Amino acid sequence: MNDLISIARQFIIEGTIVSVKPFGSGHINDSFLVKTLPEAAPDYVLQRINHTIFRNIPDLTDNILKVTQHIRQQLHASESISDTFQVIRLIQAHSGSFFIHDEEGNFWRLYNHVRGSKSYDIVANPDLAYEGGKAFGIFQYLTSGIDASSLHEILPDFHNIAKRISTFRETVLRNPAGRLNEVINEIAFVEARSEQMHAIMRLGEQGYIPVRVTHNDTKFNNILFNQDNKAISIVDLDTVMPGYVLYDFGDAIRTGSNMAAEDEADLAKVNIDLHLFEAYSKGYLGIARKFLHPAEISHLAFSAKFMTYIIGLRFLTDHLVGDRYFKIGFPGHNLQRARAQFKLLERMEEQFFPMQEIIRKQAMN
Repeated sequence: MNDLISIARQFIIEGTIVSVKPFGSGHINDSFLVKTLPEAAPDYVLQRINHTIFRNIPDLTDNILKVTQHIRQQLHASESISDTFQVIRLIQAHSGSFFIHDEEGNFWRLYNHVRGSKSYDIVANPDLAYEGGKAFGIFQYLTSGIDASSLHEILPDFHNIAKRISTFRETVLRNPAGRLNEVINEIAFVEARSEQMHAIMRLGEQGYIPVRVTHNDTKFNNILFNQDNKAISIVDLDTVMPGYVLYDFGDAIRTGSNMAAEDEADLAKVNIDLHLFEAYSKGYLGIARKFLHPAEISHLAFSAKFMTYIIGLRFLTDHLVGDRYFKIGFPGHNLQRARAQFKLLERMEEQFFPMQEIIRKQAMN
């Protein structure tokens, strides 16, 4: 802990540090809660940034500063959008930078801790889903005035379906881990849907939907709630970059409306909960319909199918190359994940008409 305290002290903080303990359930960065005294002094979140994934820390930091400072200005200018929403703040180091680079090659940063906040890994009820949708709607609304081209592309081609499919097909031909024979059905599943999954990319290329600021990691535990279960902030901004808002909505539905775990082995349990889908859509569109284009709204339901497809495709590709990207808990874990995603996509296909109707009604309210 003494080493962590010495790192935290390199940032401009208030109070005296009394403890630094592991914090949160993130799988990419290592996070620690920095407690201070006196009680009135703020607490902080210290993070060791995973620089094997995020290789350009200055660009990543520049994106976060640009987006958080813009949101803060917008909240001051338009208090009517929310009286509880707030934005996290990077703490400056004594060196003047907003991150430090230690002797072992690690990169560190410090955020303010939103006191009294909590997060959820599971969407337990429609009320929480509504608040989650509203929170990401507010985030996108407040960042809609940023020129997305001014942000750095932190993870190039992150949701580029053409490249993901091309990589998948090349992997199938090479069969580097010798696992091809066990995934013949999954390969057929991917290929049967590959053409339709280019729809969002084509909408962008044809100018029907704009490139906007997107979060790109809209899982539910990246939303902070207050003690009254009102959403108050969005965190984990490492993947904020230019993109299509459909990616954010789709991934939120993929992770937040699934009735089973992302890697559920019993595929009979996998389904989309339309009650959660409706509640999230209501919260989201209550804000987002103010700025979304018609083509964005009309493809929101499809975006859930798209994001489920592309994540399943990435799991399957990683299984075929020998599990090099995603951490696995046991042999065949990535294949199990892919199968669960493809079953969820099938369930969405079965219920696609009611999903579209829910979006249509919420967009009109």
